[in-house]
Amino acid sequence: MFVRLDITRVKSRHILIAFSLMARQRLSMRKLPGLTFYKLMGTGSGKTFTVRDADLNHWCVLSVWETQEDSLAYLTSKPARQWRKIALTEANIELEPLSAKGTWAKKSPFGNPVPEKWDGLTAALTRASIKPRWWREFWRSVPPVSADLNSTAGLITSLGIGEAPIGLQGTFSIWETNESITAFSSKQKPHAAVIARTHETGWYSEELFARFKVKKLSGTFAGLDLSKLGK
Repeated sequence: MFVRLDITRVKSRHILIAFSLMARQRLSMRKLPGLTFYKLMGTGSGKTFTVRDADLNHWCVLSVWETQEDSLAYLTSKPARQWRKIALTEANIELEPLSAKGTWAKKSPFGNPVPEKWDGLTAALTRASIKPRWWREFWRSVPPVSADLNSTAGLITSLGIGEAPIGLQGTFSIWETNESITAFSSKQKPHAAVIARTHETGWYSEELFARFKVKKLSGTFAGLDLSKLGK
């Protein structure tokens, strides 16, 4: 299984085109050989997971492929060329699942990886569908976790991701090691408090947590030359 996240930064005058691609590519993506799962998403800061977080200049495509050849072929496909045509910068991240728990759109897109030790760059993806009745309480819980996340040792970069401005949200982050993710998720008090509250309220109708080996990075994101990470 080969997973990739491709992030495109666009000029403000191309935002409407980006919006249109989010709709138009739902059909063209499905036709790509070897594609088993995909999501076209907007991005944001992840500070509050409300509309004011939205970053309309960055868009991303998460995709899962049967073979590495299929994954690499995406870069020359029609959908990828459409994004490249309006791109100021691109970031291409190739991933391999380390662990996955939960579902996304009632599917297990990253399978059931066999746990193994990994000491290299690691990515984490969290995604949830939040029940409308819990939106307000969820939003109140996010800022302390976000502030804690962005001050945690071992974090390289992160972004909010979402299929919709509200209700369907997640985060994607890259860390120096797998252990640094574990330290954040289990030892940082704000995050631990949210996990406890989640179990109490059941405010998610669906959730997924996954970790990945970062196999290859290229391009630029948030001022970082991704090709230099991990070297």
